Amino acid sequence: MQLTPKTAAKKIAQLALTKKAYDVVIMDLRKLTTITDYFVVCTADSDTQVKAVADAISEGMTKLGDRPWHEEGYTNRSWILLDFVDVVVHVFHKDVRKFYNLERLWGDAPAEHVHDELATDMHAPGAPTKRRSKKATPRKKAVA
Repeated sequence: MQLTPKTAAKKIAQLALTKKAYDVVIMDLRKLTTITDYFVVCTADSDTQVKAVADAISEGMTKLGDRPWHEEGYTNRSWILLDFVDVVVHVFHKDVRKFYNLERLWGDAPAEHVHDELATDMHAPGAPTKRRSKKATPRKKAVA
């Protein structure tokens, strides 16, 4: 089954979320360039997570019959690029994403933010802080 570029971009975004990527954005570049139809841009907190997100996307799309045509960045793991021809995926370490700021560079592209509806985005500005609740421990009764 051949996925449409838009369907592939949405599937890639969902695969990124399975490895806790955040700030996932699908950018529609069809009216701006002929190099690709969509960018999927996402962020991870560590080089290990960058690799895990990229691996999940690559493996998930391969199972659907769409292997990456080209891959870059696995050595450094601060920015991994997966080129599926119609969709180009950018998995960034958070500091590197801020530096390159693809959303500003391609600012004329319509962008769709993709969220994991089951999880609170703890990385969003103003997001509630995660607090650990202390479990009440039963006290022993004093023996007289």
